[in-house]
Amino acid sequence: MLNRVAVLSDIHGVLPALEAVLAEPDVGAADHIVVTGDLAAGPQPTRVLDLLTSLGDRVIWISGNADRELLEYRRGRRDTIPDPIAPWAAEQLREDHLDLLGSLPRSLSLSLNGLGKVLFCHATPRDDEEVVLVDSRLDRWKEVFSELDTDIRTVVCGHTHMPFVRLAHSRLVINPGSIGMPYGRTGAHWALLGPGVELRTTHFDLQAAATRLSQDSSYPDITEWADYYLHARATDADALATFSPQDGRDHTP
Repeated sequence: MLNRVAVLSDIHGVLPALEAVLAEPDVGAADHIVVTGDLAAGPQPTRVLDLLTSLGDRVIWISGNADRELLEYRRGRRDTIPDPIAPWAAEQLREDHLDLLGSLPRSLSLSLNGLGKVLFCHATPRDDEEVVLVDSRLDRWKEVFSELDTDIRTVVCGHTHMPFVRLAHSRLVINPGSIGMPYGRTGAHWALLGPGVELRTTHFDLQAAATRLSQDSSYPDITEWADYYLHARATDADALATFSPQDGRDHTP
């Protein structure tokens, strides 16, 4: 049984944000770093994957929908990706990166001190782009948990880029937020698990990071991309308005 793990989700190819979190003492002291998907679809995809790979067995990897889309695009299984930066990011990846993304599991479970058996996934345990939110109705949570073993009492998910902790049908649900594309407030958001749950924010020099991205990335719209995402121009209200219809909630009076 592990004592502590750091959970990093939705890095989206933003190296300065990842480096800032990896420099946190509690991340360095954790038994493992679990990355819960959407690693490379952003302005510095190869450098993010290379840095995570360099950490060896300390990193436990999970695939996200954006990782799957990059691979499908490069392998000719899809012609487009909804995220404008993703086709560019896909073309930057080397063959070893593609092999890595293709080998990643959609979910996995670990036994963690204080939390028991914890399932880690990207969006939901059954789908890598299904939407659940902090205010999703209990029937929705029951639906997405329908295939889980009864001994899994904690579920960690990402995908929506907004951190939360809530209880749903006696299971603790944790979303660490996003490292590289936060919604609602600036900083790199992550979680420290064991024996409790701590939602953390690592602040870093946003202007220096934006300058670095602009110099390092050849993505044509990098200046606008860096300004929008590093400064969290999308509020949590904006994100919830976009995501809420996707969680199946009934909007009828």
